[in-house]
This record gives sequence, C-alpha cells and structure tokens, in this order.
Amino acid sequence: MAKVSIIIPSYNHEKYVGYALESVFSQTFQDFEIIITDDNSQDKTVEEIKKFNDPRIKLYPSMKNQGVCVAINNCLEHCRGEYVAHLNSDDAFFPDKLEKQVKYLDNHPKIGAVFSQVRMIDEEGNNLPDSAHFHGLMNGLRNRSRYQWLNYFFYNCRWLWHPSMMMRKKAYDDIGYHNPCLAQIQDFDIGIKLSLKYELYIIQERLTKFRIRAGDMNASAATPKAVIRSMFEFSHVLKHYLKIKSVKEFLKIFPDSQKKHKDIVDDELILFYVARQALEVEHVFHQKFALDVIFDLLNNKITSSKLRKKSHFDQGDFIKLTGKNDHYHVQHIEYQEDLINKLQEEIILLKKPINRIKNTVKELIGR
Repeated sequence: MAKVSIIIPSYNHEKYVGYALESVFSQTFQDFEIIITDDNSQDKTVEEIKKFNDPRIKLYPSMKNQGVCVAINNCLEHCRGEYVAHLNSDDAFFPDKLEKQVKYLDNHPKIGAVFSQVRMIDEEGNNLPDSAHFHGLMNGLRNRSRYQWLNYFFYNCRWLWHPSMMMRKKAYDDIGYHNPCLAQIQDFDIGIKLSLKYELYIIQERLTKFRIRAGDMNASAATPKAVIRSMFEFSHVLKHYLKIKSVKEFLKIFPDSQKKHKDIVDDELILFYVARQALEVEHVFHQKFALDVIFDLLNNKITSSKLRKKSHFDQGDFIKLTGKNDHYHVQHIEYQEDLINKLQEEIILLKKPINRIKNTVKELIGR
C-alpha cells in the first residue's frame, strides 16, 4: 500500500497533463500511487497519460462525461493510501509538496487536511503575481480554528486552495465523498463538511502551481453560467450549517451573535439561529436559504411555538421578511422595463426632427 494516493480527475488537458504527472514523479517523497479518472476527454489527454510507463499509475477512462465530482469519487473508490492528495490535470506540484504535507499530517493526528499556498501560472507555465487574479487573495489566508474557518466560509463563501489539499482518507470516509449534483462549488461543499468535524492547516509556503487559463477556461472562472450555477449551489451547500448540534457549538462559530441576540439558549432552535445569521448576509442565496429554513420551522407546531415564546418571532414577522427581500429581482426588472420605455420615447422624439429634415431635403430635391 502506498502512503499517499494522488487523485487526478482529467478532462481535455492534453497540453498540460504531462507536466502535471512529471511534477508528481519529481517529488522528493516517492511512496505514492496515482489514480486518474478521465472524464471522457475529446482530445488526446488519455494518450498523453499512457506515455508514462509507471505501474503506480492507475487510469480509469470514462465512456461518458459525467462531471468532476463523479471523476473524483471514482478515484476515491480506488484509493489505497492513508492520505489523499488532489491534483488537477492542468496544475502541478513543487518538488517537496508531498514530503512537507505528509510530515505535517504524520506529526499532527488531529488535523483532517493540510493545504498550502500556490503559485499561479499562465498557460505557458510563466509565474503570475497574486494580483493577476481574484484567486490570489487566498494566499493571504492565515491559520485559524475550525470554528473560525466555519465563520469565514459562511460569510465569505470562499474555500481554500483545493488543488493544494492533502486529506486523510479516513476523514473522507467519515464525511462522505463529493456531491455529483454540484459542478462549481463541490470543493466548498467538502470544506464545510470537513470543518464541522476536523481541524485544517495551511502550510505558509507555495507548494502547488495553479494554472490560470486564458478566455475563462478554468472551471472556476466567473462566467455567467458559472455564477448562476454557483448561486443555486450555495443555497444548498449552506444547509450543512444546519447540522450544528448545540448552542455551545453555534456560539463558537458565531461568537458575535450573542451580543445581538439574547435568546440563543435552545439546542432545538439551532436552525432558526443559523437562518437568522444568514439573513444578515446580503447575498441572495443566503437570504433564500434563510427564508426556506424559517418557513419550514414555522410550519412545525412545536418549533413554531418555541419561536414565539423564546425568540418572539411568528408568522407575521416572517411575512414582513418575505416582502422585504427581492430574491427574484422584481424591482430590478421593473426598473429595466421603465428604462426601456423611456429610451423608446426618447427615440421617437429624436426621430421627429430627423423626419422633418428628410422631408425638407425631398422638397428641395423636387424643386
């Protein structure tokens, strides 16, 4: 059995996958296996992988494109290592990446996963400054407790450098694999589930290379479709916070809430406390998530009664909230419609002098 299972979900990266694999074989730590699931690439990615004649590579080509989560989960099903290291097929490791992360996990058994900072590179492998991409902000993150991370994730909706992660396989077995219904924020989903049970640690060194593709070709690029999909997915991933078990745990994650609310005393109302925190965040998906949770609570006689007695919150308060938060952008649509109508009126007014000029020109030509 290998100490580390390196999992690589590959898709249409024939130009980069060889570089990714070379970075693995150049590691100072060599006790690893490489599990690759190719998600039905339409280029020569599989052919590039097969050029490496090493028994530590186990390749599982898929006959159908099913998404990154299915590919990752298939890799996890075949892992035999104690630790699992993630590697995107267009990224790469620095030579001492595995060695430093294995050493840290060996020496810190309470840590569920270890990360690193990254060096962003362009399509040709040239270094990019952190300021070149919004992802660069994550290199400034410092270590904190899992409760503090859960607070950070809740308000910022940003996960750590997932391509730099090395995670204990037993932690994966404990929290479950990736959700195949997610396409944009599956790493954020895993992050919250992991943080609810395990501590995390970031090695403050650049041990991973993260490739920024031109033309928004990264799966994480902020394209319109990706943003729309992310907003839907966030509203579902936030549901993991409903698994907080006690008031004590809730207050460790949201320590400032006790200053604003004096009613946080009942473990059975954790869902309401979480929803109320979400209402304070301006993101549409936080608001939608919160109202859905409170709606279900108010339709339960027991929790509805408790909310009324302990938090002085009832259906009337809820109805006020549902008219306050414009989740479906009705006001924005009305504003755009009014703007279109005004522009159409201005066009008509502008056409009148133009038509008069045209008629005058015709009269002059006719003479």
